[in-house]
Amino acid sequence: MERFLIVCLGGAAGTGARYLVSGWALTLLGSSFPYGTLIVNVLGSFLLGALMHIGISAEWMSPNARLALTTGVLGGFTTYSTFSYETLRLLQERAWLIAALNIASTVLLCLLASVLGFVVGRWLVGGGHWT
Repeated sequence: MERFLIVCLGGAAGTGARYLVSGWALTLLGSSFPYGTLIVNVLGSFLLGALMHIGISAEWMSPNARLALTTGVLGGFTTYSTFSYETLRLLQERAWLIAALNIASTVLLCLLASVLGFVVGRWLVGGGHWT
C-alpha cells in the first residue's frame, strides 16, 4: 500500500506540472501545433532516461524514490494519450503535414531525449551500457 500511495502522490505532482507546462506552451507558442504535449513528452523522456540510469546504476536514490519519480511524477507528467488524441484531431481536420510532423517529432525527439538523459545519467554516476 505504501508504494501505491507513493506512485499516486508522484502522479499528482506530475499531472500538475504537465498542466503548468502545457499552459505555458499554449500561451507562449500558440495552438497551431501541440507544443505543450511535445514539450512534456520530450522533457519527460529525457528525465526518465537519466533517472532510470541513476536509479539502477548508483545508490543515489532508494527504490521507493525511483518509483515515485519515474512511475509517479513522470508517469503523470508525460502523456501518450494526449499525443494520440491531438494527432487524431489533426488527421480529422485533414492537417496531414502537421499530423505527420507531430508524429515524427514526438517519436524522434523523445527517443533522442531518452538517449541524452541516459548519457547525462551515465556521466553523473558512471557505469551502464546499451545492451
